[in-house]
Amino acid sequence: MARKPHRNGRGLFLGAVLGAVVGALLGRAAGMAVPGALLGAVVGAAVLYRINPGPWNRD
Repeated sequence: MARKPHRNGRGLFLGAVLGAVVGALLGRAAGMAVPGALLGAVVGAAVLYRINPGPWNRD
């Protein structure tokens, strides 16, 4: 039986929030905070949704 890849809804939310903050800060330095925050939220959510393993005691 094939194992399902790690996916986690909390990682999706946390990635969106952290990505938005980092993207806003980097975008603000570049002169466009809102597009930076949106792009950072999308990228952060995608990355943490995929790589965050979730709880240790999964079956």
